[in-house]
Amino acid sequence: MRQMTSNLVLLPHRSLLSLRGPDTIALLERLVTNATTDWAEGETRYGALLTPQGKVIADYLALRTEDGVWLDVSKQHVADLAKRLKMFRLRSDVEIEHRDDLFVFAGLDPCAKHPETPDGAAYAYRDPRYAEGRLRLIAGSMDVEDSSESLAKYHRDRIAHAVPEQGSDFGAAEVFPAEINMDVLDGVALNKGCFVGQEVVSRMHRRGKIRKRTLRLDLPETLQAASGDEIKAPLPIGAVTSTGTAQALAVVRIDRLAAAQQAGTHPEIHETPVTFKIPGWLEADLAPMKEA
Repeated sequence: MRQMTSNLVLLPHRSLLSLRGPDTIALLERLVTNATTDWAEGETRYGALLTPQGKVIADYLALRTEDGVWLDVSKQHVADLAKRLKMFRLRSDVEIEHRDDLFVFAGLDPCAKHPETPDGAAYAYRDPRYAEGRLRLIAGSMDVEDSSESLAKYHRDRIAHAVPEQGSDFGAAEVFPAEINMDVLDGVALNKGCFVGQEVVSRMHRRGKIRKRTLRLDLPETLQAASGDEIKAPLPIGAVTSTGTAQALAVVRIDRLAAAQQAGTHPEIHETPVTFKIPGWLEADLAPMKEA
């Protein structure tokens, strides 16, 4: 097949779990947030394993293959995820293996729904968290630039598209799925059977108790924002989690954001005005808060 290594970035902060065996899908069905039915070979799904209290232990991209599932997960959290999946496995016929001999590579351009697998890669798949998709590869090695600048380009691209990432924007058992927008990124199947933490997640959704969201910020050239910086309007409404050059991601109290918008108060970091990129799906949630 044709070579597709241009504009690819090695992601040293990502790692891979291989799940193989006849009970793989049944195991995931009762544990994780994403849908596992009608899952075609080569299709990628976004999901997570949660605590019983409904917080994210580890999120991942899951690739369905002919003989199992690959999980593309934060390197910091892959060992804990493997340990917990093995604990829940019980008598299920599933082999769970951390494949530290393989690596994750990412593209920075829009990606076809079914990307071709280039020479030297084991699998090619599509990151569905981006509206236009992004290419991901599993490979032992690829002829790509491995540098801090190429990795910075990857992070700037995901921040520009409001894609939070574990290890940068949140840790283990720190956030509910909705706080990193998993529900609007098709990472939570609320209509599936039980999964770990489902009761809490479902109750938050039904009662409209989602208080925090991850949003993109547009920053002026004069502002050097950093992770942890507080956002005020004038009361604290959130904090920066990761930064690019002219943009950042932040976890924000949406009720306080709505109150600030209603009052005509502009959010600031270090007394410098910043602008939130409000997606269409959030506008509907903010409207009744402004009226309250």
